[in-house]
Amino acid sequence: MITAAVLTISDRGSRGEREDLSGPLIKDMLKGIGAEVKYYEILPDEKGLIKERLIEYSKEVELILTTGGTGLLPRDVTPEATLEIIDRQVPGIAEAMRAEGFKKTGRAILSRAVAGVKGRTLIINLPGSPKAVKENLDIILDVIPHAIEKIKGDTTECARISHSH
Repeated sequence: MITAAVLTISDRGSRGEREDLSGPLIKDMLKGIGAEVKYYEILPDEKGLIKERLIEYSKEVELILTTGGTGLLPRDVTPEATLEIIDRQVPGIAEAMRAEGFKKTGRAILSRAVAGVKGRTLIINLPGSPKAVKENLDIILDVIPHAIEKIKGDTTECARISHSH
């Protein structure tokens, strides 16, 4: 079973001014791959705090999904916080989300989401809106268990899986 943390990054959400719909949606979708969400938190768009939580949770879980703070607003700092603490990037994850998202809306290319590995934890930034979260997570969800096995050191050969969308 994959252990996970979900972080919603939202100034208004952290102040209780807006209900978080994306975090609970992520938690629900993760059940589809048998993941157990051990931590769920709503944080303001504060880079230092985001970094602190990513580091803290990366010692506790195998997967951290963030939602929010990936756009072009001045306070959107989730990708910067992630980049500053990860050991290695996994660019294909964010590239796939942008490429598939672009088929639905040109605005998908404005996402600055990143994905990477901190220690033995996979960290992926997702957009803020529930609709975009669902679309993006649908694209990458089936790859997450395999990625986590590899991060943990599984050296068995990667069999090719056909992708039909």
